[in-house]
Amino acid sequence: MPELTSGPLALILAAMLGYLLGSVPFGLLVTRAMGLDDPRGIGSGNIGATNVLRTGSKPAALATLLLDGGKGAVAVLVARALSGADAAQVAGLAAFLGHLYPVWLKFRGGKGVATFIGTLLALAWPVGIATCGTWLVAAVVTRRSSLGALVSAALAAVWAGFLGYGAMSILILILATLVFWRHRTNIARILNGTEPRIGRK
Repeated sequence: MPELTSGPLALILAAMLGYLLGSVPFGLLVTRAMGLDDPRGIGSGNIGATNVLRTGSKPAALATLLLDGGKGAVAVLVARALSGADAAQVAGLAAFLGHLYPVWLKFRGGKGVATFIGTLLALAWPVGIATCGTWLVAAVVTRRSSLGALVSAALAAVWAGFLGYGAMSILILILATLVFWRHRTNIARILNGTEPRIGRK
């Protein structure tokens, strides 16, 4: 963890800002704006980019991916500018929780992969790039986005330590644990061979 230099009020405000940004359901907003099916009624039923792709619209999926990643990054960057590194990590965690459990959707959100990577990119871009690259390679090789997410989450803390960002390790382990928890049904399908491949509607 970074040195605690921000006051309690600053940390609380960072958490509130992060959660509110993270809870914006971009997957739902994008599909509505583009006249597509509600992603909550197809595939896995979540509002993330992979499930939005199952509507058949690659532009919608790309927009969702960038916006979901961006909200984690913006939360981190704003908190860091206004307070410090400790507030940035608090805001990143809160944004991630907001995406997973948005108040606007009765706490039923996405699985957090894009927000996870966006948060890491803003906190320490070398770690974010390494994690993003890990996801990309694993997803391309296996043709399963969920497996790419799990591999990248599992290795993110390793990348942080290797690249000299050990102060992020605790936060990354918390985020990675939540990624695995949110992918528990995917893990079951991977094990029994029924997990759908990327691009399947």
